[in-house]
Amino acid sequence: MHTVFRIGEIQQVDKKNPLYQVDLKLTSDDDQQLRRLTDRIREEVGGTGWYRLGQLLLKISQFDKAEELYTALLEQTSSDGDKAFIYNQLGWLKNDQGQYKAAASFYEKSFEIYRRTLPEDHPSLAPTYSNIGAVYNNMGDYSKALEFYEKDLEITKKALPSNHPSLATSYNNIGLVYNNMGDYSKALEFYEKSHKIKEKVLPPNHPNLAGSYNNIGGVYKNMGDYSKALEFYEKAHKIFEKTLPPSHPSLAISYNNIGLVYDNMGDYSKALEYYEKAHKIKEKALPPNHPELATSYNNIGGVYDGMGDYSKALEFYEKALKIREKALPSNHPSLAISYNNIGQVYNNMNDYSKALEFYEKGHQINEKSLPPNHPNLAGSYNNIGAVYNNMGDYSKALEFYEKALKIKEKALPPNHPSLATSYNNIGQVYDNMGDYSKALEFYEKSHKILEKALPPNHPHLAVSKHDIGLTYEDMGEYSKASQFYQRAVDIAQISLPSNHPHLQLYRQRLQDVKKKM
Repeated sequence: MHTVFRIGEIQQVDKKNPLYQVDLKLTSDDDQQLRRLTDRIREEVGGTGWYRLGQLLLKISQFDKAEELYTALLEQTSSDGDKAFIYNQLGWLKNDQGQYKAAASFYEKSFEIYRRTLPEDHPSLAPTYSNIGAVYNNMGDYSKALEFYEKDLEITKKALPSNHPSLATSYNNIGLVYNNMGDYSKALEFYEKSHKIKEKVLPPNHPNLAGSYNNIGGVYKNMGDYSKALEFYEKAHKIFEKTLPPSHPSLAISYNNIGLVYDNMGDYSKALEYYEKAHKIKEKALPPNHPELATSYNNIGGVYDGMGDYSKALEFYEKALKIREKALPSNHPSLAISYNNIGQVYNNMNDYSKALEFYEKGHQINEKSLPPNHPNLAGSYNNIGAVYNNMGDYSKALEFYEKALKIKEKALPPNHPSLATSYNNIGQVYDNMGDYSKALEFYEKSHKILEKALPPNHPHLAVSKHDIGLTYEDMGEYSKASQFYQRAVDIAQISLPSNHPHLQLYRQRLQDVKKKM
């Protein structure tokens, strides 16, 4: 073994000088703690030098070099076990690159080899089921993702004790799919099962507990319960502050999550404060073209977009795009997100030809990289429809909104909030066309879903009531309009800050319609 030192005391040399003295003690060859640690590292990174190198290249995101190495190893090996492992690693690599179809293909090759030599419920198959589930989740095929995650859970429950950390991971994965499906009560149920195991087996400040708090916070954010979301995100943040160095990337994730809640609440100054804290950490901890920096720029751009500062929004969205163009393959879904964000700013600026240009770039990537019923493709159609709606080309707007709706009806459960968004968008087009009965029909479809899927004071319900009120106002039914505007105000007063633009809009609408009565 090479020379290894154990860290003893760490003391500041001088209060005026940011230098520290670190006492190091030479370890002996029979140091049992060191031996256990090195055995664990060897176990994690694989048995031979080439395999360890491949693992390392994946961990530092050197995907092209890792692929080259694994392809060479695949050509040289005749062992089924080695082939299964290499296919698994190539699947992981492709998944991280956003090439989900290729990832699924490699994972399934690995799975076929294991299945020839092992029974269906062998513990070694559980990670493969989990990996395939992760790819289907990324592809938006949530029923397939659940099928594979549940197989993983079934095997893990049989093979391991009830408080094993791997069971917590299995529950967590299923919670993630339900969250993506918009089934928030189910998501919470599985996230909490995962969390209970972690509470039993981990010390109270373990970073994995913080991960649990973050996941639960994310569900409450999606439900529009922002105070609960903040409560859980702050629990996670306290653990990270105690256990991690001040420039650790997990702290950046924590600041980012808190910023996201303030962003959704319309508290843009608070959102910026947290997004910028996250960004400073990432700048110190990551190389200059790391995709996580692009995410930071993207979030900051989103705040400026929400504030109506479109030149600033474009500046940050374009910074994000430049990084993604350098760091990611040309058809990565994150590039589509960047193009869509820039398109949204141009749409808000009424530059519809530019908006269409960027939305269509995003759509082309989604068509190449995603399966035909992925919810992100519906998002693309939705964006293009919004531009045509703003341009007054209502037949085109309906065409794209209906394409989006068809995908969502296939890909999502019947009460998913995203379906409500589609019905609402179609309602807006009919409203603009003066077909108020059709508009109300779609607004009410949207509203019924939101009432089932979301808590009673979610801001989206206020938007829905406002839109129905607007249609009644257009129809000259001022008393009904007033009732819906009042309900929108009541919800927004509970769920949004007092200076939020939506709350101000609802109050103004209510005031104006009362003058017409």
